[in-house]
Amino acid sequence: MLEFMAAFPDVRVEIVSERRLVDIAENGFDCGIRSSENISEDMVAIPVGPMQQHIVVAAPSYVAGRPPLRSPAELRGHRCIQLRMPGGGLYAWEFERRGEALVVETTGGLVLDNSRLTLAAAVHGYGLAYVTKWMASAALEAGVLVELLGEWTPPYPGLHLYYPRHRHLSASMRAFVSFLRDRNQRR
Repeated sequence: MLEFMAAFPDVRVEIVSERRLVDIAENGFDCGIRSSENISEDMVAIPVGPMQQHIVVAAPSYVAGRPPLRSPAELRGHRCIQLRMPGGGLYAWEFERRGEALVVETTGGLVLDNSRLTLAAAVHGYGLAYVTKWMASAALEAGVLVELLGEWTPPYPGLHLYYPRHRHLSASMRAFVSFLRDRNQRR
């Protein structure tokens, strides 16, 4: 966004950050940003970031002395740090390997509503966390976390800008869409 604003200094941008899914048309927004799986087919979607990856992590102290975790089914025997979503549900732990997709209902005594707190609990050895790889990267590099079930957590398309397919776009929005498409072609 800052690159776009530097190229188009007369454009005014207002960003509203919500921890819930918002109907952009109903709420008067020009566009939104979501993961591709949460964008309906009647929207235009343009990638705005790199591929994402959710991974299972734990502190070395948590995994020490436990049998190796070989499949998502074995998560039931572990303390899994759960993430409460804004709508009230728990974040699903999704896995895929060789075309086999699984969603595992995890259990554990700790439920948090913030991914960073989930990561902190894992760093402190409470149990397993399911977080984005970019969020855990520093802790993984420092060796305070280890990644588990890596063969079950492939990358997936990341965030996308989206807007209604049949909506008239303002000149600023057309410029932004063109900017994003040009940027994506240069990658």
